Amino acid sequence: MNTEAIASAATPGTIGPLRLRNRILKTATFEGMCPRGTPSDALTEHHRRVAQGGVGMTTVAYCAVQREGRTYDHQMWMRPEIVPALRRLTDAVRAEGAATMVQLGHSGFFADSKVIDGRPLGPSVVFNTYGLSFARAMSEADIERTTEAFVDAARMAEEAGFAAVEIHVGHGYLLSQFLSPFTNRRRDRWGGSVENRARFACQVVRRVKDAVGGRVAVLAKLNVSDGFRGGLTLEDAVEVARLLEAAGVDGLVMSGGFVAKTPLYMLRGDVPLREMIAVQESPIRKMGLYLFGRLFVQRYPFTEDFFLDEARRIRAAVGVPLVLLGGVHSRDGVARAMAAGFEFVGMGRALIHDPDFATKLLRGEVERTPCTVCNQCIAEMDRGGVRCVLPGAPGG
Repeated sequence: MNTEAIASAATPGTIGPLRLRNRILKTATFEGMCPRGTPSDALTEHHRRVAQGGVGMTTVAYCAVQREGRTYDHQMWMRPEIVPALRRLTDAVRAEGAATMVQLGHSGFFADSKVIDGRPLGPSVVFNTYGLSFARAMSEADIERTTEAFVDAARMAEEAGFAAVEIHVGHGYLLSQFLSPFTNRRRDRWGGSVENRARFACQVVRRVKDAVGGRVAVLAKLNVSDGFRGGLTLEDAVEVARLLEAAGVDGLVMSGGFVAKTPLYMLRGDVPLREMIAVQESPIRKMGLYLFGRLFVQRYPFTEDFFLDEARRIRAAVGVPLVLLGGVHSRDGVARAMAAGFEFVGMGRALIHDPDFATKLLRGEVERTPCTVCNQCIAEMDRGGVRCVLPGAPGG
């Protein structure tokens, strides 16, 4: 193990105007703790506990910038009425010595038509395998309105006390759908070349930076690849990273996968199909998963730091701080990331299993997380809130 590299993870780090106490971040992992789209006390406690456990920053996940951008009824969407509740959350995290980031996104064609009471939006007319409907191709007016929704959400995030916002440009949601040639079949200035497909994401970053930059760090989550033939490639991702840097992004969070095609590419490990079927409320989705789940939800073998090699290409192309995530589960994994030039490492399941893992890791009290990557915490998101199911898990 590179002891100097692991020691550097315990030192303060800077992203834009934000200085963090260390280089360990809790990544955005959908909590499932916002009934009817409203943040709960459980959400506050979830993030306060992770902050108490020693991370430099924790990320509130999957906040839609508009009601029409939601996938789930228990997914938060930004609006003035929830700002006081979010202020209580950020105050609680700050009292533990950490910062809070909120992930801002839009589901695009992956929105549920029943949840949003309408037809989902997308870059092109694409079938929505989750909502079982066809998306409507966005007009220029739709794109402008949605861009302003990101800006408004960022302003409300600042009012609520968030130190950073993460623009979700990955995982097959709206901005990622525009990046991917699989879903973007447009022939106008929003489709075709990589530069055109990245135009929407860059516009959002630029406008958000104009609105809150200098006071709030503006990051973007970006796929290193979509994980399937015909999707965003690593070569495309390198160019998109350069374009986002030129648009003014303060940092990039490296990830991968596409919810409608490769949902477990971003996690790797076991496929908890039985548990996923059990939590489905829709009889059609339940039957679909039962009959075709093994085809739709593929298994990807888990290796630690599984995005590291691809993310190195991004590291070589841009100068902004990068967050490496993807199975960072041990002191060795953190050391590899820091030695490779990544300013921060992101963790999800390891901190779901044990909210104190960051402190234990940095102090050398543990070498790795006991997380078995069973991924059953995914199903728990739809069963009252994310938690670890392993017996005796501190985060259970």
